[in-house]
Amino acid sequence: MLRNFLLAASCIALAAGATEPERAPVLVELFTSEGCSSCPPADLHLARLDSQVIVLSEHVDYWDQLGWKDRFSSHEFTARQEGYVRAFGIDGPYTPQMVVDGAAQFSGGDTRRAAQEIEKAARGPKAHISLSRSDAGVQVAIEGAPHDADIWLAVADNNASTQVRNGENKGRTLNHVAVVRSLRKIGWAKRGKAFSRQVDLPGSSGQRVVVFLQEAGQAHVLGAALLPSAQ
Repeated sequence: MLRNFLLAASCIALAAGATEPERAPVLVELFTSEGCSSCPPADLHLARLDSQVIVLSEHVDYWDQLGWKDRFSSHEFTARQEGYVRAFGIDGPYTPQMVVDGAAQFSGGDTRRAAQEIEKAARGPKAHISLSRSDAGVQVAIEGAPHDADIWLAVADNNASTQVRNGENKGRTLNHVAVVRSLRKIGWAKRGKAFSRQVDLPGSSGQRVVVFLQEAGQAHVLGAALLPSAQ
């Protein structure tokens, strides 16, 4: 009896001391447009995810000739979305499109699919990325990349709001989070090798900075980190 009691107590203690494995940061990209009437629910969905994962809102420009020019739109983001079209082998770009860690794509309003893909992505091996601000910009340090990958840096506004006067969303006030204002490749990480670089980002203290590793051809994201705005 005593032996059984001690064994049970030991099992309880082990269970109490056990911890969940650390979840890796996950990158969620949303391709959106203020000219698309299907996008506001996806924008809201992204805002809700903002406290759980690393999010980026990338406004495409192919809606700009259809009644309302999105002031955050850029052909650069359209080109990035077209890269995902090729990577995923889908018919063409659409909005709202959500991409999780470069590994899965679906409609940005599909909350159930998003939760499933985020949970899956959080279990994968990722590089450790450290970010810190300096007087000149941001110091980037990366360790343990599981594969060779490109290193990307995004600068994004924390929040934005627009009163839409024309187009499909005429009369609506649209709210956005993590609105990407610049996205550029800053280097290349070699499998198992450390990377360190100072990146000049003048005037970016009021914006968030996101750095992520992505396999060539816009394949899987192998690590991501967020540096919140300094203001």
